[in-house]
Amino acid sequence: MTAATEPTTLLDRYRARRVRRWLIREKQIAGMLPGWRTTPRRRALVVLVIVALTVLFITGLLCAFGLVWAALFAGLSALVFVPSWTMLRIVSQVQDNAPAETLDELEFAQRETARSFGLTVTQSLTVLPMMYLIWSGALFPEADAFRTAYAGGVMVLATVLAGGCAPAMVLAWNRSDVEPEN
Repeated sequence: MTAATEPTTLLDRYRARRVRRWLIREKQIAGMLPGWRTTPRRRALVVLVIVALTVLFITGLLCAFGLVWAALFAGLSALVFVPSWTMLRIVSQVQDNAPAETLDELEFAQRETARSFGLTVTQSLTVLPMMYLIWSGALFPEADAFRTAYAGGVMVLATVLAGGCAPAMVLAWNRSDVEPEN
């Protein structure tokens, strides 16, 4: 590399390293789960992630009403969420988190739109459990930690995860199937 093209600032070096790491990761996952890369299968994974996050949120809601046994559903939800989310990221080629330098103009625009949607989802959904946490602490200070902190924390976790997962889910849902090469 010449001195003119070599990254000079810390941010430039970070971006270059991120691109290198992403390209390596892209090669690693390129051949993984080939049967799951079709539109119907990707959409099934999106639905599975949504169901897992919904169950997680409902778990928090049930715990807010004092149903201690409902906390078991948080673990079951995680057992569904983690593998389905991992598979979804693999089959959608982690495009929601790709460095801008690795995307063409259309992919970049789609990613930015999906990220904007994810932020909107996060902000919109997280308001409800946050208000629960604020009001339950103010109106019912004698309530136990399980009904307030655990229940509210689980609901916040579900909504933050939903917003964070939304860009990949949108991209995976809307992405067309790759044409087979002849």
